[in-house]
Amino acid sequence: MSPRDILAAVSVAVVWGLTFIAIKVGVGETSPLMLSALRFIFAAFPFVFFIAPPKAPAWKTAAYGLLLGVGQFGFLFIAIHKGFPVGLASLVVQAQAFFTVALAWLFLSERPRRTQVVGGLVAFAGLAVIGSARLAGATLWPFLLVVLASFFWGSANVLAKTAGKVDMLAFTVWSSLAAPLPLLVLSLAVDGPGPLLGLAHPSWRLIVSVLVVAYAGTVFGFGLWARLLMHYSAATVAPFALLVPVVGMVAASVVFGEPAPLIELFGAILVMAGLALNVFGDWMLRRREAVLR
Repeated sequence: MSPRDILAAVSVAVVWGLTFIAIKVGVGETSPLMLSALRFIFAAFPFVFFIAPPKAPAWKTAAYGLLLGVGQFGFLFIAIHKGFPVGLASLVVQAQAFFTVALAWLFLSERPRRTQVVGGLVAFAGLAVIGSARLAGATLWPFLLVVLASFFWGSANVLAKTAGKVDMLAFTVWSSLAAPLPLLVLSLAVDGPGPLLGLAHPSWRLIVSVLVVAYAGTVFGFGLWARLLMHYSAATVAPFALLVPVVGMVAASVVFGEPAPLIELFGAILVMAGLALNVFGDWMLRRREAVLR
């Protein structure tokens, strides 16, 4: 990857890590399904009036929006609403990196390189270290919902790679149109009319939360992320998201007082080491071979 694209991938991970703070605030102001619907309504509008539709099959554009909106964020927001720690959620959802690589290998024949496999295993070990400490205080069902959310995210990543060389900002904006209606219907079915009626007088906290998750998390984050996936293999791009829980846990500790013991810091170091192997592993091997010669 070029230095510019490495910086872009890191910036997306940092933004996504910080959006978990906005998510936690948002699910305290409205239902999780309504928050997800609002996220994608504002990710689509007003941009659809100024950006032409992407030159991708309509079903792929819609399916991408459904995988992210209903699948990833619907389940993720429900888990956080049920009390799953936001720092831990930012960690567990990064199982998407492994789902993305596995699905791309299975369906797109993108075989990961040896250094990427090793880097992924090291990062996974870091996730396991952090998760082993955090799961002691978490219930099973919210945890499984976050894992399911990560699967839908990985599926969306692979689908985005099959969209072809299209304008990924347009792809992100127009795909966002597919999510609000089913999310609104689900919200009415699960939560009743209360969350919808509450939008007549939204709190400033809800407004800020929606703006952050819609414009920073979705339009900027997923628009840039999809562009990177279009230019690089899934095994190259996906591990950058492993930085998200590092940012998310630090932010959750500062804002919400969620604990960050030494064992979690050790796990975060392993995650960073795995990412370094994924990005710089081949270069380090070439340098080592050059020195040995």
